[in-house]
Amino acid sequence: MKENVLDVLMYLFENYFYDEPDEEPDRESMEESLHLAGFSNGEIAKAFQWLDGLAEQRYQPEFAIRTDQPIRVFIDSETERLDTDCRDFLIYLSNVGILDPQRRELVIDRLLALESDEISLEDVKWVVLMVLFNQPGQEANYAWMEDLMFDTQQDYRH
Repeated sequence: MKENVLDVLMYLFENYFYDEPDEEPDRESMEESLHLAGFSNGEIAKAFQWLDGLAEQRYQPEFAIRTDQPIRVFIDSETERLDTDCRDFLIYLSNVGILDPQRRELVIDRLLALESDEISLEDVKWVVLMVLFNQPGQEANYAWMEDLMFDTQQDYRH
C-alpha cells in the first residue's frame, strides 16, 4: 500500500475525530487501528508528529481585523510545493473570511509539515478542514469548509 502522512491523517480524522469529536481516543488504540488498516510505522509516527504540531498551535491569538489587509507573498519553498491552484484556494479562503491570517499561516505550516513533494488542491482542502476542526471558535468556518468539500456541485471559483 502506497500511503503518505495525509492518508493516515485522513483515516484518523474520518474514523476518530469526525465521528466522535467529544471523545478523545488513546494513542495506543489509534496506532493499533492504523496498523490493522495497513499503515507503516514510519507514516504513523509522522502523522502523530503532525498532529502534535497542530495541537501545539491550537490557540491562536486573535488580532484586530483590518480592512486594508496586506497581500500574502509566498516564498520559494512554498511555491515549490504549493502550485497555483493551491495558493489561489488559500487566498480565496482568506478573502471570503474562512481563514484569518493566523489560521492561514497555520494551514501553510501544516501543509509544509506533510513533507510531501506534491501537495494537491484536495490535500489543501483536507488540511484546512482539519485545522479548522482543531481551532476553538471556528465551528462556522469548519461547517462552511465541510459543505464545500462534500458538495460535489459546488466550485469555489464561482
